[in-house]
Amino acid sequence: MINQVTPEDIIKYRQTAQKNWQKTAKERQLRQEKAWILAKQAANLLKKQFKVNKVVVFGSLIRENYFTLWSDIDIAAWGLSPQDTFRAMETVKDLDQDIEINLVDIETCSKKLKANIEKDGIIL
Repeated sequence: MINQVTPEDIIKYRQTAQKNWQKTAKERQLRQEKAWILAKQAANLLKKQFKVNKVVVFGSLIRENYFTLWSDIDIAAWGLSPQDTFRAMETVKDLDQDIEINLVDIETCSKKLKANIEKDGIIL
């Protein structure tokens, strides 16, 4: 015999789904706020320690409703010397263990990526 789903079961399911969605939305908001703080910290570090001219955040962090609990932070730097590139990448990655920070050297990335960053990115 097949079990029937009652209207009460549906109400209970919807209530649980709503609670889970609200909890996830709050967690996502907190993670996004933390990501913005980390992006600004990374920009300041790159400007002071590596003398970059400009840092821009791009990707899911700048797009409403795209940043998830698994999203990382994408930043691009202008004026990063070639000999400092890998050290700078490691330095920003070490800022946080929870949210990964990916650094793009604007001088070495693809033309398409550079155009997208320049068009949509937010200067930090």
